[in-house]
Amino acid sequence: MKHKAKIIDILRGIAPTIATALGGPMAGVAVRTLANELIGKPDASDDEVQAAILSATGQDLVRLKQIEADFSAQMAEAGVELERIAADDRASARLRQSKTGDIAPTVLGGAVIIGFFAVLAYVTIYGLPTESGPVLALLIGSLATGLSQVLNFYFGSSVGSKNKDGIIASLKGGAI
Repeated sequence: MKHKAKIIDILRGIAPTIATALGGPMAGVAVRTLANELIGKPDASDDEVQAAILSATGQDLVRLKQIEADFSAQMAEAGVELERIAADDRASARLRQSKTGDIAPTVLGGAVIIGFFAVLAYVTIYGLPTESGPVLALLIGSLATGLSQVLNFYFGSSVGSKNKDGIIASLKGGAI
């Protein structure tokens, strides 16, 4: 998918398990699931799946929630631990940073944190400008997502794991 990051951002709120899968080694399975279940074409190209998500109607979004529930159940049944994969990915990034002494993640993380609070302070003090308000709102959303990723990189993500466990438990009809 050419715009995988944009698709993942769209899906993150609607179908977080599929979004996680798209960002990792299960991307092919997630794309095939979306192709089959969302557009009814198992052999659809990445571009076709992307176009379907970008032009999704309200009905499609409801359908995506159902696809998400089914996908989560299938992944749990198959023993695929997407959170473990994501945690391993973060651990790998942290290990890389510590071994190479690369300061780029720290600098970028600092820039995201400072940028988020700077834009938030600006909006709090001056409000959203009439002409560029929507762009500024989009920037705040992007920075909030970036802030979340920075915090997950440095401190891990136990809330997402807890929510995932709750979803899986409800799908299985029991408690984990």
